Amino acid sequence: MNQTTTSAAPVTITETGLELVLPGGRAAYFNAYWLRDNCPTSFDSQTRERVFDIFHLEAAPRPRRAEVVEGALEITWDGENHTSRYPLDWLADYAEGKRRHDPSDLPRRAWYADHYPDIARFPQAELMADKAKVAEWLRALIVEGVALVTDMPDSDEGLTDLVKLMGHVRPTFFGEYFDVMTHIEPTNLAYTAKALELHTDTPAEDMAPGVQFLHCRANSVEGGANLFLDGVAVANDFRELYPEDFKLLAETEVPFYCEHDTYDVRSRQRVIELDAHGEVSGVTISQHMADVFDLPQDVLDRYYPAFCRFGRMLQSDKYLMRFRINAGECIVFDNHRIVHGREAYSATSGARYLRGTYADRGEMRSTYRALTSEGRFK
Repeated sequence: MNQTTTSAAPVTITETGLELVLPGGRAAYFNAYWLRDNCPTSFDSQTRERVFDIFHLEAAPRPRRAEVVEGALEITWDGENHTSRYPLDWLADYAEGKRRHDPSDLPRRAWYADHYPDIARFPQAELMADKAKVAEWLRALIVEGVALVTDMPDSDEGLTDLVKLMGHVRPTFFGEYFDVMTHIEPTNLAYTAKALELHTDTPAEDMAPGVQFLHCRANSVEGGANLFLDGVAVANDFRELYPEDFKLLAETEVPFYCEHDTYDVRSRQRVIELDAHGEVSGVTISQHMADVFDLPQDVLDRYYPAFCRFGRMLQSDKYLMRFRINAGECIVFDNHRIVHGREAYSATSGARYLRGTYADRGEMRSTYRALTSEGRFK
């Protein structure tokens, strides 16, 4: 070992890296590859991309000299005409191998059948004019999974403008937009006046779109109440009541499909989705797009009872929020979390038209981060 002593605590160079004492007296070890790879000069300040390629090093990086100078670790590298300088506070963030802080990694707030009066509401004009309001809107979507945008213009452009505040329109095999109204030759139950079972959208895609927008342009029919519930609330309760069933639905992939004349879309999904912390982040459920379960028959002996028990919980009055969406409103919700449906309505009693589209959860979180945190390169 090679020890360099300064007025601060000593830095000890080892075979694979170095050891030093961070502010507060905590001893820490850092790998030499990691240090060289993450020298501040490794990143372009304009493009914010890494410009140093560690693959080009001919030998393993090794500090020739290392010392703490004015709150920063300075390393002169052996075999290179290069010195790196790392603020100790920055090093402390990575000393324990924890994930980099993510401002969008917010705890989810589960909600139940009585949530409608408390849904976060934002006039579209305020969102278009105020980035701080956009951040509030995105936060509500991350935390609660649903929000209402009010005073929407009666135009196709109004919906597009709203999506662009979050990201980009995310096409599906239905196209970029879809029109929920009674179709003469429907390709989806949503395009009829029949009741629409509780579901999440397009589970047949490998990665279903993350955020759904439903802009109500007209709704004067009799019936057709909207049905919404928080899949996180149901799955959390399911986990407490039936832990073995929960484990089965969270670990077992089952097939979904959507087939018509010009497409045959298939995927395998887990009914309960967990995040990196092991917490419930959402659900995938759709009886009208569930394919023939092709699991071993003895596995189905356990899977079907668990699946049906969960499905019955989804229909409980404890969770089910019933309301009527009005013309000029756009309900925006997490398609991997919020389960929705519709009661039947009378197609001859008036007009009912909702225009829908999607965006990605990743873009939603990206925009939220950009609006609420200082970038690393500023």
